[in-house]
Amino acid sequence: MSTLPIVTIPADVLRAKTRPVTKFDAELQQLIDNMIVALQKANGAGLAAPQVGRPIKLAIIETLPDEDNEGNEIEGTRELFVIINPEIYWTSRETVKGLEGCLSIPGYVGEVERAESIRVRGLDRYGRKFRRRFYDWDARIFQHEIDHLNGVLYIDKLTGPENIWTEEEFEAMREARQKKQEQSENHDPVVGD
Repeated sequence: MSTLPIVTIPADVLRAKTRPVTKFDAELQQLIDNMIVALQKANGAGLAAPQVGRPIKLAIIETLPDEDNEGNEIEGTRELFVIINPEIYWTSRETVKGLEGCLSIPGYVGEVERAESIRVRGLDRYGRKFRRRFYDWDARIFQHEIDHLNGVLYIDKLTGPENIWTEEEFEAMREARQKKQEQSENHDPVVGD
């Protein structure tokens, strides 16, 4: 297996409409295996074919692991999905704002509002029909990756132009917020508070 390089903006392939996959041959299987390796090496949650220079409707998604009561990852609880020619055919009315990053936009994160729950249909790596409902973070990952297949990046869906930060800026904001919260928890109330 070879390691595929991840394409970054402003590469044209990231904005291109992709074409459906029609052949489920050995070449496709090798591409899928190579994309899985690239995703795991990059420690990402998802990787769409345009991100490795291929304008086809294919994405790999690995869900977050379950956690025990102490917040530790439970081994073997991540699910790996290969989705081909996917379609979101239903979205919940409820939306949620959340932070997103992208392997093709390294060093940045932004706030995006997405449907809280979705239903997706498509094909698996062998061309078998696939249909499933996703919630919360998993729904967000699927929406993000399916957007890639339509030439849409998360930066196109920011809740506002001011809601994108470098990873360093966001980390500094998070630390400042946490410090302020800790100070307010340790503050002894006085008359007039």
